[in-house]
Amino acid sequence: MLLALIAEAPSHGYEIIKAIEDRLGGSYSPSPGVIYPTLTLINELGFATVSESGGGRKLYTITEEGGAHLAENKPVVDAVFARMQRASAATAGGRSPQVVRAIENMKTALRLRLSRGPLGDTEAQAIADALDAAARAIERA
Repeated sequence: MLLALIAEAPSHGYEIIKAIEDRLGGSYSPSPGVIYPTLTLINELGFATVSESGGGRKLYTITEEGGAHLAENKPVVDAVFARMQRASAATAGGRSPQVVRAIENMKTALRLRLSRGPLGDTEAQAIADALDAAARAIERA
């Protein structure tokens, strides 16, 4: 999929992340930890070249070998893009910005709390109770 996006237009990693997010209607954005290692692999396989484009940003451009590999795998790539389009259509209008923000806030709060160290039984139960109460409220909404 990344190779197909690069084939559409030479791109920076951030542009690829945004392209995927856009194709999924904002419902998912891949992390840099997924995209950049994959771009490095694509480069190492000879499927793309990398050039500096200023400010330390790397511009990825498909190679002839990458184009051939992409052509060989066209059915798979087409299927992935079709799934992305269906996912985007399924969530179109279904995610309000307020809900997306609240979901991200909840994930961040949990991640930050869990990174501080192990939970005691009381803390774990309090967090589970809060999440269960939120789930019940959402089901009623």
